[in-house]
Amino acid sequence: MHKDVSGDMADTPAESSYHYQVMRRAIEAIDASPAPLRLEDLAARLNMSPAHFQRLFSHWVGVSPKRYQQYLTLDHARRLLAERFTTLKAAYALGLSGSGRLHEMFLKWEAMSPGEYARKGAGLEIAWGWFDSPFGRALAMGTARGLCGLAFAAETGESAAFEDMARRWPEATFTHAPERVAPWVEAAFARHGEARLQLIGGPFQIKVWEALLAIPPGHVTTYSEIARAIGNPGAVRAVGTAVGRNPVAWLIPCHRALRKSGGLGGYHWGLPVKRAMLAWESARTDTSA
Repeated sequence: MHKDVSGDMADTPAESSYHYQVMRRAIEAIDASPAPLRLEDLAARLNMSPAHFQRLFSHWVGVSPKRYQQYLTLDHARRLLAERFTTLKAAYALGLSGSGRLHEMFLKWEAMSPGEYARKGAGLEIAWGWFDSPFGRALAMGTARGLCGLAFAAETGESAAFEDMARRWPEATFTHAPERVAPWVEAAFARHGEARLQLIGGPFQIKVWEALLAIPPGHVTTYSEIARAIGNPGAVRAVGTAVGRNPVAWLIPCHRALRKSGGLGGYHWGLPVKRAMLAWESARTDTSA
């Protein structure tokens, strides 16, 4: 089964990774403040001049730090649910049943068979490497058929992220060969070329991940909406577990799944990363509208 997606992205990966570290500190400063911070105060907390801070953020997301600060507030998820909620039933039935256009980049994916999944990676060689990304250091893993893992280490640390991913396929052989996955990683973050995925998961997980691909950038949906879209409305908890087990973060946009209350829910690679992804996409969506 194959799906195609296309789009574009600015900044080199190294620049974006540096900008994310600044933004992560900005999130901490914003959360610690009882009131919105002026540009001068926020820049001072980051030990940067107001001009440099404004230039950096405006270059990265295309909006001013004042506007970006609004995207980073804790009630941003509720605003997204109110204004950019995506009903998945029609998209899942139509857009994911053939070679429909999806979102973000040119992307082809295929899933392992249940039998292959049950073997836990036995006989499979997985190449891996570390790369800079718009959201900090990213661990990419791939088979001969495409990326099977993409993790973010800003909150967990690199060792924990690697161990987490490697445990998913305990019988596989892991080879440090970043050059083998680099073209797919470049396509994923720079949005040119072709990003290929090989999804390694159980049938229910694959259905959930497939539904996530129907959520447009800058939009969100809920765990219960995903459950309804896959024909299992009572499986909200199981959907949440499958979302959390998504092995290819960002490309399969589990960060766009929220609680009905407007809460962020969990995020396997840390809530600051999820908030950053939602804020980044909201800013890009608004500036391109």
